Amino acid sequence: MKKQKNQFFNLVRVCIILALGTATGVVFAQKGNVVSSYGPINQTQTFEQIKAERMAVKESRAKEHKELLNSRYDLSKKTSADVQMSGGKPIPVGPTARLSGVTWEQLSGMTPDQIKEKGVFPYKPLPFADHAEGGMLFPEMIIKSLPRLIRFDLDFDMPEHILPDPAPAIYLTTRPDLGDVAKGRLITISNYYEIFNGILNPKQLEGLRLLVTQFPQQQFNATEDRRTDRADGMLGVTCFDCHVNGHTNGASHLVGDMRPQEFRHKIETPSLRGVNIQQLFGSQRALKTIEDFTEFEQRAAYFDGDHCMAAKKGVNILERGSQVHFMAEFQAILDFPPASKLDIYGNLDNTKASKSELSGEQLFNGKARCAACHPGPYYTDNSMHNLKAERFYKQEMVNGMMMAHDGPIKTFPLRGIKDSPPYMHDGRCFTLEDIVEYFNLVQQLQLKAEEKKDLVAFMRSL
Repeated sequence: MKKQKNQFFNLVRVCIILALGTATGVVFAQKGNVVSSYGPINQTQTFEQIKAERMAVKESRAKEHKELLNSRYDLSKKTSADVQMSGGKPIPVGPTARLSGVTWEQLSGMTPDQIKEKGVFPYKPLPFADHAEGGMLFPEMIIKSLPRLIRFDLDFDMPEHILPDPAPAIYLTTRPDLGDVAKGRLITISNYYEIFNGILNPKQLEGLRLLVTQFPQQQFNATEDRRTDRADGMLGVTCFDCHVNGHTNGASHLVGDMRPQEFRHKIETPSLRGVNIQQLFGSQRALKTIEDFTEFEQRAAYFDGDHCMAAKKGVNILERGSQVHFMAEFQAILDFPPASKLDIYGNLDNTKASKSELSGEQLFNGKARCAACHPGPYYTDNSMHNLKAERFYKQEMVNGMMMAHDGPIKTFPLRGIKDSPPYMHDGRCFTLEDIVEYFNLVQQLQLKAEEKKDLVAFMRSL
């Protein structure tokens, strides 16, 4: 009887172990690959082995991705001599997307099914530099100042002329009289106190300190599973490594929401300017407050949405009542850049705006239907919308990414939009001209060439 009981309990133990293995993605005596939500938490390879494997594919993956970008875009440097970002950098001009056997006018007259069948949609989802690998990837212009952000396995893929200012201007809602507080300086842990002491209150100053303090992250940490040679005191990233000076430098990542890997979306870093008027955060997560966003990023999103991996690599759990609150207090005073041609309602002042800008405003609020999602004065409806762009292209695997549905995406504010290229959640539109062409197709507006120019002129004035 005792023997039978032991056999029974052993059988129960085996069933429990198998059930747990299935739940956690662990495979027992099963052939083939199993798609799991979890990464290799219990790492069996050394850092040297991981690095060797990554370096073995670096050149081929980079070549493959560069060929894709060159096939989709004209990457040559084209900037405006007349219009600059608020920090002084010339804005990129386009459209940069390459067309295949059609003109923009012909494309505008085609139905979604016709465009899909011919395979000529120019703005398909944009893969990460190595989509199967993913992770935080920083532009060369920021790495020059912060070499701790170098990844040994990947180089940044976007040309610098389509990125924001390397040290963007900082405007504060509490001190508009100061204008640009940064004045060309990159705000880091070494200078934040000197620059902001006497301007911020103690809570805001402490919040800023935390925003420029390094914490471990999926690719930048002290474990063997990292993508940087450094494992010393210079490990980790700060919030302001991507949201540089409270804005953005175009650093890219993969969203943590989706699995498997090929369905994850590339995400281009959005600006933190104007978060005080926003009600949703994250491109798809729809987090409800900036505090939620700040806390979630630390707990899981920095680690690809994997709280198990976060526990291994050194997650920094921020205290909600003080640290998260202080960080949010500083973020909430980051203002949009001044827009001298807008009145107190966010509309163009007829005495200051050009004919093209005024025409663009009429189109924006009328025929182009931009204001349906981007109403003034901040040019966002604080909602999410599904543009259903998959109507225009076939679902297929391209460079490790499944060209599938985008789903609902947050409506980002358009105030100060000329400072924030590239555009869309994954940066697939390099210029404002590309944005107009994209929405002209997706909304089937059939805009004329002059109307497109006027829309761009209006958005540059915001």
